Amino acid sequence: MPASLKWLALLFGATALAALIAGIAMYAETRTRSRIMAEQVSGGDSKAGRLAIAAYGCGSCHVIPGVPGATGVVGPSLDKLAIRATIAGRLPNAPAAMEHWLRHPQTVVPGNGMPEQDVTARDARDMTAYLYTLD
Repeated sequence: MPASLKWLALLFGATALAALIAGIAMYAETRTRSRIMAEQVSGGDSKAGRLAIAAYGCGSCHVIPGVPGATGVVGPSLDKLAIRATIAGRLPNAPAAMEHWLRHPQTVVPGNGMPEQDVTARDARDMTAYLYTLD
């Protein structure tokens, strides 16, 4: 292979690597920005929310990205929850409404499949913060 082709191949490889690194950095920055905005709007801690979601067993009924073992198919997937217009088809997708739904789903839609689990106000706020990272 001529030296000029070797340099061209090396340049192409370096460019591809730089693009990959830039893409990873942009993804990480976007995720961080999404987390910060979710925590600001909800007043919760998204990391604590992810742990609370796992502790309450939400993944036994829902697919929840980022929560290990959350592969349930009884309820809807919670992927892209942050960009949905409504919660349970009844409430506006706003932090206070999300917290109410998580704490008292039977008061919103009596008889629905979402059980009352005695979710604390703090856990509901943290869970809301995590769910709002799912955009």
